[in-house]
Amino acid sequence: MSYNVGLLVLSFCIAVFGSFTALQLAIRIPTAQNRSLWVWVLGAGVALGGGGIWAMHFIGMLAMEMPFEMVFDVELTIGSIIVAVVFVSIGLLIAGKDLLGETSLVVGGIIAGLGVSAMHYMGMFSMIVPAAVSYDTTIVIISIAIGVIASIAALWLAYNLRGNFQRFGSAVVMGVAVCSMHYTGMYGVKMTPDDTIQLADGISSNGLAAAVSLISITLLVSILLLAKLRSRQRVSIA
Repeated sequence: MSYNVGLLVLSFCIAVFGSFTALQLAIRIPTAQNRSLWVWVLGAGVALGGGGIWAMHFIGMLAMEMPFEMVFDVELTIGSIIVAVVFVSIGLLIAGKDLLGETSLVVGGIIAGLGVSAMHYMGMFSMIVPAAVSYDTTIVIISIAIGVIASIAALWLAYNLRGNFQRFGSAVVMGVAVCSMHYTGMYGVKMTPDDTIQLADGISSNGLAAAVSLISITLLVSILLLAKLRSRQRVSIA
């Protein structure tokens, strides 16, 4: 299996940008209350689960160079992003509000990590190709472990570091971790061409990398700008 280097680099950049945006929002969760709390939780969940992780995963899948056409099941593709956002948001909430005491960070990380892993393999199952697809069980387990460990580390970084420079460094670390989980999982996939398998209706891969990238970057920039605007409004009111 070979990859398009340009899309590999793009997937990493998206992961870093999404992680940085999520960190900017997540630091407000511990002190937020009522409606404001859900704004920051969902904002950070969408930025990390949707922009940083799901978009990176999708672009990473499109980076695979295969000798046959590839389409994606619509329902599983949509379901995968919902799973990523929901599980990451729950993890951020538990860790950020310290809902379970000393175990909050670990439990929140496990929930987020399992959500990321579920998203990854839902995304894999959504891929429709004229080939028999099999998985190396050991590699699958390793990829899930990386996802959980990376999520715990991400939550620790989100709530223990301050300053934009430190957060950018943390976002790079998170981007490396997210990509490591994805490409480790991809390493455990084997595709054997099978002409008897017919492609079903789905989302075509043609042009999707550019579309997903543009939508993700626009979304992340919007979330980041709205977060900064909301913070300035709070300062001016105070």
